[in-house]
Amino acid sequence: MRVNVDDIREASLPDPPCPSAIMKFSLVAALVVVLAIGCESGSLVKRDIPAEIETLTKYFQDAIETVKSHELISQAQGYLEEGKTQITPLTDKIQEHAEKIQEQMKPFVSDIEKQVRPMADNLQAQFMPLVDKMQAQFKPLADDLQAQMEQLFQTVVDQTKALLPPQ
Repeated sequence: MRVNVDDIREASLPDPPCPSAIMKFSLVAALVVVLAIGCESGSLVKRDIPAEIETLTKYFQDAIETVKSHELISQAQGYLEEGKTQITPLTDKIQEHAEKIQEQMKPFVSDIEKQVRPMADNLQAQFMPLVDKMQAQFKPLADDLQAQMEQLFQTVVDQTKALLPPQ
């Protein structure tokens, strides 16, 4: 069984967005929110400033957690890449050894097959008459059982028809 390095690469995680891009986006979004709050603060409507500050705080905490999770994904990808580079030579060596062992085992398996084949043929020759005899004994029993089951089924059908109202 040959392990393909390309298959391992395809199974890796997708590239995460750059943490600095996420941070820039978060800052721009926060600036837009602050400007929106500032513009609306001059309106006649009374605003709930502590609730808005709490909302902004939660937003920034969520943004920081998102950045941290992307950093963890990047770190995990780095570990996967490092592991792949370490495993690739090992898989090649294992493949080589497996092929060598298979080549060494071919004559041995061939010799065993040559020794076992006559025994298997002899065993089959001894069991075939027994199987034929058992089959000859069970055939009449199976035929009788089938006839009884058909008769029982027909009786059930006839009795069911008798229970139905006439048409």
